[in-house]
Amino acid sequence: MKSFNNLSAFKTPSNKTVVTIGTFDGVHIGHKYVLRKVIQLAQDNNYKSTVLTFFPHPRMVLQQDSSIKLLNTIQEKESLLSELEIENLIIHPFDLDFSRLSAEDFIKEILVEKLNVGIIIIGHDHRFGRNRTATINDLIEYGKEYGFDVQEISAKEIDDIAISSTKIRTALIEGDIYKATKYLGYNYFISGKIVAGKKIGRTIGFPTANIEVSEDYKLIPKNGVYIVSSTINNVKYFGMMNIGVNPTVEGLEQKIEVHFFDFNKDVYNKDIKIEIYSRIRDEKKYNSLEELKTQLKKDELISREFIINNL
Repeated sequence: MKSFNNLSAFKTPSNKTVVTIGTFDGVHIGHKYVLRKVIQLAQDNNYKSTVLTFFPHPRMVLQQDSSIKLLNTIQEKESLLSELEIENLIIHPFDLDFSRLSAEDFIKEILVEKLNVGIIIIGHDHRFGRNRTATINDLIEYGKEYGFDVQEISAKEIDDIAISSTKIRTALIEGDIYKATKYLGYNYFISGKIVAGKKIGRTIGFPTANIEVSEDYKLIPKNGVYIVSSTINNVKYFGMMNIGVNPTVEGLEQKIEVHFFDFNKDVYNKDIKIEIYSRIRDEKKYNSLEELKTQLKKDELISREFIINNL
């Protein structure tokens, strides 16, 4: 897959393209259904499969909605899409100027002249152009004028995709990892950098890697203890992760800490991807570090049993 960080960087292909447009947050099973259609149509017609997506998320710009939480960072989304057979991914910066582009200018300048579109696959409820006034019916008429076909994603398919995205976000906020995994089609994961912490875990025999997620729009699951894994130096290590404020030691800020089993190496400043398998329990305040240590030993036994039986 070739990736481009704006439309200007994309060289107009001599072959026609099959294009789909969307945010594709989560790149879940509903999205993949649509993306496979794009890939198949491109192969059938000797076209180039092309995804046009945007960053920041349009809601962040148009509604100044800083509270929006996304399932993927832009880097994570790019990684997930690269696992498919999409040939071109264009991540175009979304700003107010772009949002003010008229429908016809969007069709003519971007879809036709820049992307050389032959087929566009789009949802029945998709709206585009300034103030999102143009509909799929307008797109079909433009297709007749400029010589491209429009394939509509049905209302049911669109509803399934929207429902899946909502269910995934809700499940993660509620700590329901099983449901999130079911709709994603893969284990939800958190990417970040390992940074130094207070090293309290070492004093009770449970050293942790503190994960710093730099993108504040990334959705972090409900506070609690989770069974996780990560690949470090090409070796997969399992462990347990705590998301929370460390109430036993009077913590105030939310932190993400991972204790890897059978692992004792310096991994500070490494980038890491944490895959989440299951949630064990809520975060709880204990009367002492010794009481916390006793609970962590129980958590480890539960985690290791889960890993043996399920992974």
